[in-house]
Amino acid sequence: MTNLDEAVIARLKKGEENFEVLVNCESAIEFKNGKLEDIKEVLAAESIYKDAKKGLHASEHEMEKFFDTQDTLKVAEIIVKEGVIQLTKDYRNKLREEKKKRVIELIRLNAVDSKTGLPHPLVRIENAIEEARVNIDEFKSAEDQIQDVISKLSEILPIKFEVKKFQIKVPAQFAGSSFSVIKRYGKIINEDWGNDGSLNVIMEIPPGMTEEFFDQLNKLTHGDIETKEMNE
Repeated sequence: MTNLDEAVIARLKKGEENFEVLVNCESAIEFKNGKLEDIKEVLAAESIYKDAKKGLHASEHEMEKFFDTQDTLKVAEIIVKEGVIQLTKDYRNKLREEKKKRVIELIRLNAVDSKTGLPHPLVRIENAIEEARVNIDEFKSAEDQIQDVISKLSEILPIKFEVKKFQIKVPAQFAGSSFSVIKRYGKIINEDWGNDGSLNVIMEIPPGMTEEFFDQLNKLTHGDIETKEMNE
């Protein structure tokens, strides 16, 4: 069980009512993401609160009304999985640093010097990010913010993304969910939604992201897609 002095609040709002538990920040995130199974390893106290700071506990009647159970551990599981977890400053910094490393790695794999066509050394990319005062968002994926980072770096560094162009056709049953993945990993040049609900897109994607992209897309569609690399 987590030390109370190190605990943060996980909160879930049900209607107009708040329900809270005291948790270890990192363990709660792992539990929320399915990497930890035992809620007891997450909790600093096996109690359900209406206001943890004031020590105001939720009654069994309230738990039964809003969670259909009076079992404290089951209610705690729901709060952690569905609620908002307060993040410590240290954990935010850790997330930001991990995301920064991922952004730098994506740039190293996919971007080149626009003047020479050669890759930029890792140290040059790191220094440019510091000099340009690029803000890395710890809550957004590296893929979602890479274009903004490149845009800011281009003000002080000759840089461009190498890209490959693909034509991709996705059947109707997977089209909606696949579209969000396609948008996240690449730039859509053309999109065409068929009368049957299927999706046909032409997109550009950095070479270093193609393997991960197609892994995600094939997993989502069970491999039921048609792809063709387009040569300029």
